[in-house]
Amino acid sequence: MTDSAAGLPEEWAEEFEHAGCFASVVLPVMAGDEIFTDGQDVDTPLSLALASGRQVRTSRPAPGQFERVFRGFERAGFEGIVSLHLSGRLSGTADAARVAAERVDIPVDVVDSHTAGMALGFAVRAAVLTAAQGAPTADVRRAADDRLAGAEVLFYVPSLEQLRRGGRIGAAASLVGAMLAIKPILTLKDGLIVPLERIRTAAKALPRLRELAVGRAASLRAPAVAVHYFGNRPEAERFAADVAGDLGLAVQDVVLSPLPAVLAAHTGLGVLAVVIASSLEPAQNLRTQ
Repeated sequence: MTDSAAGLPEEWAEEFEHAGCFASVVLPVMAGDEIFTDGQDVDTPLSLALASGRQVRTSRPAPGQFERVFRGFERAGFEGIVSLHLSGRLSGTADAARVAAERVDIPVDVVDSHTAGMALGFAVRAAVLTAAQGAPTADVRRAADDRLAGAEVLFYVPSLEQLRRGGRIGAAASLVGAMLAIKPILTLKDGLIVPLERIRTAAKALPRLRELAVGRAASLRAPAVAVHYFGNRPEAERFAADVAGDLGLAVQDVVLSPLPAVLAAHTGLGVLAVVIASSLEPAQNLRTQ
């Protein structure tokens, strides 16, 4: 079990659903009276809302949404559930899952990943591959924890304003960035968004992001790498190809996925993020339950 902040590629989500041991709850995004979800064609309307300066906000799902999924797993005869979620310091999603877990009879292990995007997504994949082999929940949890350990999210946004509006970065950092025209590279540390490096110009920011990502990935024996974007796919494709080339990987070995709406609502347009994690085990075929 996870939520849409994992940023899973569509083909992964379809593969996991076919395995019969996976579900995901969509985290809603609101702009005025409109509600956007990642299950819809969200890119264009959300992009327009962000570009026009409309107030965009997010909300945690109701515990009832989790409860329905948990009860479905219970009826299907599963012995337990591992529920992996977006950082609790960015969202109340894990708290909602914990409330729901108290309402069902099946054991639910709710995990605050302390991260987001494909740093969570790689852990979800490892957990699903393990669960699909009939492993106990302790092994499923361990597989997820192994992928979360040391996973890094590095990202660049053209403006800090949307992060400031959503309260995801301090007002002081946003003000300094605006006054000095700084283009920071950001990261997630202990579940919070923090500046990693202050770059003076946008022209220097992306090459530095690439350099940092490649350096971290090269330190791993077999890294798993993903690139997220929102509203700038061609730029992301070039960036992913460059990173793959630097690491001696095939382009398709770098996962390319839109930043999920619940995260794009806070980063704004033009975000470019790269995720580095330890590699997954050799691919296993998911079997239909």
